[in-house]
Amino acid sequence: MLSYARGRAHPLLEKTIWETFRDTAARVPDRMALSARRQGIRWTFSELMAKAEETARGLTGLGLRAQDRVGIWSSNCAEWILLQLACARAGLVLVNVNPAYRSWELRYVLEKSRIRALFLWERDRRTDYRAILDEASAGQCLPFEHAVYFGSAGWDDMLRGGREIPPLEISNRAVANIQYTSGTTGSPKGVLLTHRNLVNNGYLIGLGLKATEDDRICVPVPMYHCFGCVIGAMVSYNTGAGMVFPSPVFDARAVLEAIQEERATAVYGVPTMFIAELGLPEFDGYDLTSLRTGVMAGAPCPVEVMKRVMGDMHCPEIVICYGQTECSPVVTMSSTGDTIERRVGTVGCALPETEIRIASPETGETVEVGEQGELCARGYAVMQGYDGDPEATRKAVDSEGWLHTGDLAVMREDGYFRITGRAKDMIIRGGENIYPREVEEFLYTHPKIADVQVVGLPDARLGETVLAWIRLKPGETATHCEITDFCKGKIAHFKIPQFVRFVEEFPLTVTGKIQKFRIREIEIRERSLQNVSKIETA
Repeated sequence: MLSYARGRAHPLLEKTIWETFRDTAARVPDRMALSARRQGIRWTFSELMAKAEETARGLTGLGLRAQDRVGIWSSNCAEWILLQLACARAGLVLVNVNPAYRSWELRYVLEKSRIRALFLWERDRRTDYRAILDEASAGQCLPFEHAVYFGSAGWDDMLRGGREIPPLEISNRAVANIQYTSGTTGSPKGVLLTHRNLVNNGYLIGLGLKATEDDRICVPVPMYHCFGCVIGAMVSYNTGAGMVFPSPVFDARAVLEAIQEERATAVYGVPTMFIAELGLPEFDGYDLTSLRTGVMAGAPCPVEVMKRVMGDMHCPEIVICYGQTECSPVVTMSSTGDTIERRVGTVGCALPETEIRIASPETGETVEVGEQGELCARGYAVMQGYDGDPEATRKAVDSEGWLHTGDLAVMREDGYFRITGRAKDMIIRGGENIYPREVEEFLYTHPKIADVQVVGLPDARLGETVLAWIRLKPGETATHCEITDFCKGKIAHFKIPQFVRFVEEFPLTVTGKIQKFRIREIEIRERSLQNVSKIETA
């Protein structure tokens, strides 16, 4: 029996994001759509629709036209949802910018994405966005025309200057969203996702969660990431479930407070978030009995954590989702009625209308059930491609439409999948994807560094952390702090190496290729991480 599965047949929606939201708002106008607790905002679907229309007119007033690109560089806030919906209403393409980006990364994305307007806060308790934007723009001829700051006169002026949206015929096959994901070449790639990709992924995830307008989803995961803007927002737009933002960035106490006070029925998170929530000293003092379900995704989940979430957090129907940005993102999902073994031991089975096969990395042929190979996915959810990079697109999606994920997996006889490793050397730190090449290319700009190799090390809390082996130029000396200080403010905090080792040489094969697996083995042994590396994950 070959490792091939196709999710059950189910009619797909042929709607845009705006049409999907509009139809739901008409059905449940008075239901709570969004609670942004730190902003004191609470809107029904009808209120959110009116405000999104107003925002769309404001975008039109800026001179933006269909398929122009609009960037949002922000942590979670009500304005994120307004812009997501307004861009869909006006036929614009929303470009997600990671709020952890610093000047080096921001400049790259602004140049690559060709956005005409960027929306952001001036600063928050972590970051001075205006200063970073100024640094990224210094001496550069960047293509954006408008920088509009939330909570400022600029935002109010945009709304007051709104114009009627011209009649539009927006195809659901048109690009609606660009999400940047780290690439193996060292530079982030813009994943082109269509209305059809995103609407249907949210629709099918919502069906799997059995979500309705009676649900309230606590969304502590970031909106710039596909977890928030698809598994969060698109499920809401399809089902009428309300969204609750506990805080702009993850705060374990804020999550539990939001669940208790909003009577949330679902909660999302990567494993590290659930671990933090369960680890609060006052955890037992919160009433979480309203919870029914949720989604854990973004990184492998320790089995014992899943069991505690199901029991101690009152989430008996929590599910695991697996996927990647290039697939909108979810391709496999466990069921709310699955056995504990299936929910903690696998990443579920193929989503409806999704094909999955396990291919031999050597031959490309589909392997037998039980054999390890690369997980490949095909169907409605596969991206349109990488923005402006046809060569990378051809490498990722083959001529038969299969997306090659780079993840190693095994298909069981029951049609469920288990992720067993990564064909690529990507690091997953607390749900954030980090390609070593990207960090390496930045570190190469340090004047003292001759060569560098970056790998992931197992970590009990984050899943993995970043390690750099550095070979300095002759006669140079450096310290760990010197390297990390060089990174601060220039690359995202989660990419900065937690561990640094200065070496004279790297382990090599007989043909001279660097053996990153040996670097990892050496560090695991010398840092006594053997037990951590053996933690069982789903």
